[in-house]
Amino acid sequence: MKTIRTPRLQLRRARMEDLAAIHAVLSNARAMLYWSTLPHATLDQSRAWLASMIDVAPHENADFVIERDGVVIGKAGCWRMPEIGFILHPDHWGQGFAQEAVAAVVDYAFAHFDIPAITADVDPRNTTSLALLAKLGFHETHRAARTFEVGGIWCDSIYLARPRSDPNHQIG
Repeated sequence: MKTIRTPRLQLRRARMEDLAAIHAVLSNARAMLYWSTLPHATLDQSRAWLASMIDVAPHENADFVIERDGVVIGKAGCWRMPEIGFILHPDHWGQGFAQEAVAAVVDYAFAHFDIPAITADVDPRNTTSLALLAKLGFHETHRAARTFEVGGIWCDSIYLARPRSDPNHQIG
């Protein structure tokens, strides 16, 4: 099992034992405000979501739970290569953890996957995530209206990309 260590965090593959912590994130209305679904109303919803994260082979994605001091506080990763996504429980916002985790995932993805860029799809209202991704070298590629519906409300998307620093890099 691949583990990534940063100065304050550990990123690792998800396990079913992470269910309670993941549910605490996915059922939190503030955390899920710009997510692609409504907050999870039941533990079974979070169990199914976590199972889908666990079931993907490590060589197919770079998706990790984020641990701080042994406690799962969120997730970051390329859940569907090469698209990155991240979410943290609000108790851990504003401390640089998301940037630290996403930067580590970007480095990992480029080191282990032969991809020209990492992409992101962000709700335009999510200015905090847009600013974080800009700091990490992501730039806007285009926008689209009414790209997904959450709770009966249509949301727009800003698409971003972070190209590989060395386009001649060979994986191997």
